[in-house]
Amino acid sequence: MTEWISKINGIVWSVALIYLCLGVGLFFSLRTRFMQVRGMAEMVRLMFRGEKSAAGVSSFQALAMSLSGRVGTGNIAGVATAITFGGPGAVFWMWMTAFLGASTAYIESTLAQIYKEVDDKGQYRGGPAYYIEKAMGQRWYAWIFAVATVIAMGFLLPGVQANSIAAGVENAWGVAPGVSAALIVVALGFIIFGGVKRIASFAEVVVPFMALAYILVALVITLLNIQQVPEMLSLIVKSAFNLEAGYGAVFGLAVEWGVKRGVYSNEAGQGSGAHPAAAAEVSHPAKQGYVQAFSIYVDTLLVCTATAFMVLATGKFNVQHPDGSMITNHLPGMETGPGYTQAAVESALPGFGASFVALALMFFAFTTIVAYYYMAETNLAYINRKAHRPWLSLLLKFAMIASVSYGAIKSAGAAWDLGDIGVGLMAWLNIVAILILQKPALLCLKDYEAQKKAGLDPVFDPDKLGIRNAELWSARLRQPQVAAGASASLATPASEVKLPSS
Repeated sequence: MTEWISKINGIVWSVALIYLCLGVGLFFSLRTRFMQVRGMAEMVRLMFRGEKSAAGVSSFQALAMSLSGRVGTGNIAGVATAITFGGPGAVFWMWMTAFLGASTAYIESTLAQIYKEVDDKGQYRGGPAYYIEKAMGQRWYAWIFAVATVIAMGFLLPGVQANSIAAGVENAWGVAPGVSAALIVVALGFIIFGGVKRIASFAEVVVPFMALAYILVALVITLLNIQQVPEMLSLIVKSAFNLEAGYGAVFGLAVEWGVKRGVYSNEAGQGSGAHPAAAAEVSHPAKQGYVQAFSIYVDTLLVCTATAFMVLATGKFNVQHPDGSMITNHLPGMETGPGYTQAAVESALPGFGASFVALALMFFAFTTIVAYYYMAETNLAYINRKAHRPWLSLLLKFAMIASVSYGAIKSAGAAWDLGDIGVGLMAWLNIVAILILQKPALLCLKDYEAQKKAGLDPVFDPDKLGIRNAELWSARLRQPQVAAGASASLATPASEVKLPSS
């Protein structure tokens, strides 16, 4: 079964998808005139703007929800895996994936805001399935994405996160995986049965605190090994371009594993970040586009880099030759994953390192599992729009709990392969969609920048831009108080807006 899963993973993550992710990021960077560079100050400013409403969460909560999905085991175990199979050069290609992918995140998140809806509970819902149906008019394609996302987020991906939690806890404290699985299930049940608002409230407290603590510890370890930093940076760049003889055998794998683990971690192009982006209460879709572009930087350029620097600066890593032998073998016999990062931190901070990484994994991976549930539930809400099937939501909850239980105790290799299949399927479907549907997001960027230049707080008018089927925004602008020039908060609660039937 493991062999079969590995073969499917090899098909999904072929060289075509690797270069498609990089190529699309470069294409959108050019199309947006590198908004991810020009808009850095605006990204930070917008992050703390906007108020939550009865229907939506604040911009910061949407960012936290997005980061809870992005910052997970991929930032700790995934980086170590990329170095093992792609060498230190894989870190450079993770950086490139983040830099170029920020523009991709802008496109998909802005589209999610434009075409969002209000569900039967009065809360915003949106994402690739919604914008594929409304902007492309291909409901069958939207259904394929929705079903693929429910399977990926509800069944395939949670096991990876649970597996890393169990492995990290076992390495640090000797706790049996079965015990970890039970504790994860209890905590997960409490959160996911509490609804979207509980998920947002949980994420906005836990994610920023843990990410900051993790980056600070990485900074301390890097400073303790400051003499190794110039050599480490040189090694990353040289091995990324096949200029380092010792890593020439894995040069091709550096690009493959760097992009693969980069996309797994920051999810740019996968479409997952578009779901929390749609939940935000903003006056203009581009605002969430900017904020979600910034989340890519936080995930990869900060958190992933923190892990890479700790592992490389302390020399606690293995690099595997394509024939199975080890080019370097600093950790003999250790399976790739969180153990490398734990060994690196423990070597610099004895008695503290392994436990700290285990705690970081618990928080990062658990919040990611919660985010996966939200994204799967959003696509289930899309599937349920026409025929109300409340039992499907209950089935999703129990299926995810079963997936987490199983993932915590199965082998890491099978867990990662299943997760990669889920990410790859979503990426293929979403990237094709956003390449076709990019125009409304680009119009939004141009409109937002024009209004900002005029000294206004931008407000979105889809009719003015010729964007069709953005019913929620059109309905809001028809309200008297908005038409009379109400502020950017768009005063009418979304729960009171009646949408025409599609």
